[in-house]
Amino acid sequence: MHHGGGKQAGGSETLQLWVRPEPFTLGVLPLPPHPKLGLHYLKKISVYAKTKGKQGFPRLSYAVWKHVACNKLQLSEDLAWVYFETYDLLSHPTEERVEQEGVSPGRKSVETFKFLLFLYIQQSNKISLRDSSLVTGEEWPTRSRSPSPDPDGRTSHGPKGLDEQNHLLFVINHLDEMMGLLVEPDQYGDGVHDQLLSVEAVQALGFVIEGSNNGKQVKPVHTIAMQHGVQQQSGYSKISQSFSFRSLQTWVRKHLGANLFGITACIATGRRLSWTKPVEQDGRTESSPGKRGRVATNAHIASKQNKVLILSQVCKQTVSQSSDVVNEAHVKIHRCHFSYIYLLSPLRSVSIEKCKHTTVVLGPVQTCINVVGCEHTTIIAVCHRISVSSSTLCTFHTLTPSQPLVFGGNDSLTFGPYHTHYPQLESHMTQVGLGTEPNFWDQPLALGKVALGKVKLGPDSQDVPVFDIISPKDFYVFVIPFDLEGDTKEIPGGLPEEYERALHHRERDVKRWSKTVKEAGLSKEQKKQFQSIVEAKFQAWLAETGNKRQLDGLVPSSPTHRAAMDSPR
Repeated sequence: MHHGGGKQAGGSETLQLWVRPEPFTLGVLPLPPHPKLGLHYLKKISVYAKTKGKQGFPRLSYAVWKHVACNKLQLSEDLAWVYFETYDLLSHPTEERVEQEGVSPGRKSVETFKFLLFLYIQQSNKISLRDSSLVTGEEWPTRSRSPSPDPDGRTSHGPKGLDEQNHLLFVINHLDEMMGLLVEPDQYGDGVHDQLLSVEAVQALGFVIEGSNNGKQVKPVHTIAMQHGVQQQSGYSKISQSFSFRSLQTWVRKHLGANLFGITACIATGRRLSWTKPVEQDGRTESSPGKRGRVATNAHIASKQNKVLILSQVCKQTVSQSSDVVNEAHVKIHRCHFSYIYLLSPLRSVSIEKCKHTTVVLGPVQTCINVVGCEHTTIIAVCHRISVSSSTLCTFHTLTPSQPLVFGGNDSLTFGPYHTHYPQLESHMTQVGLGTEPNFWDQPLALGKVALGKVKLGPDSQDVPVFDIISPKDFYVFVIPFDLEGDTKEIPGGLPEEYERALHHRERDVKRWSKTVKEAGLSKEQKKQFQSIVEAKFQAWLAETGNKRQLDGLVPSSPTHRAAMDSPR
């Protein structure tokens, strides 16, 4: 693996560049990349965009992109829009996106150079697509998993490389083409050995690369490259106000290395948080450290844009947090089993990977929730987008202005309306720029060959959908069991009429049952016997459904546990 930068405290030796994780982890779709999203066709799009005036360059309108994507590249209109919307989602600050919420797709535009880079990095999926359903996230370092520790004692994971490593290697191996995509169209093929890159082109490169020259403050690559004392190495000329292609590429390669604020760094050096308890088995508390969930963050050293929170291997636990550590963090929930996780703060992004029999309740998510390789898992969230791949028997209750994306490897997914609330919810929604309309929770979009799965019925097989919409008769609201302060008293936007009606009918049946019992004229002994039967049935139901574990997890283990929703640790 290539390592860039130095470790000295001070001077240019501390300069470090790295690959921005968001475009890859949130922007690269888990699809085989389209054959026409390579350098040759993307250069053609760049040239074509220049001919369309303000509709094509320096900003590309959706109308022009749709024409190119559908008529020239033969992409479906759905996929063309998903690419455009995904880039738009990742490129705008919250304030700008709120302003654009009411703008029709035809009037939207994106930065041409950055969007071309975004399309180019879709190829990164080609390298590891075969392994993506198996190796989607990093294992938390444990000595038993690897025979080859680093010199400083940390473990490495060999062939099960980290996502960040793969992204870094992709950029290193394709940097020449990525930068070539940013050369102004009228400079192609002019026979000059060393071409020039405009400042705007290097700003676009900042969509993929950022860094720091003090190990603390994160800056776009062009800002660092134009600093006094760096210009000579990066090839920037004040006179021409442009960069030497060759010098800039050499400089980037020299300093490109590991992300100081990424998942890998957080796992290795992040602050451990005591949010979980040792697991109880058969009434005994397991003392093995391997039985305890691991939670870590870099919030104590990272800026708001680079804050990471990892929850790994949480098992048979209830974790509940609403604090500065969680607020606007990139969250990774990994290999959690039989647990209930409540993160009731506004979040930047959430990745939920390889979880089983787990319920995850989230505060509003500013960008995406990516669900990969999960089983029997329920996700409850307000989010800008949710995507699902390689997951089975999972349920999603969402409020979202984008169609849920269903990729390959899924089976038996259920989508339902958002059905809960907590006191600060609407305030948090405003903070991340999300409202109640539009809401496309019930319009999942299948991308790739995933709309239908095969089910065998006797000697024959039959196509059935891999996802369904929850039936009103199976629908219940979800109550968040914490006493918090705030103004939200009901589900934002309410429930769809058929689900509201089903709840009303069920409530009426309960009242009717209560009235029947009351009017049955039971004796004192009969009432006592009846109550014990109902209690036994209820306890059996709690055990069978796993709800007993949830109730047990809500019991504070100590007086300090009650402060969990307000404490950062």
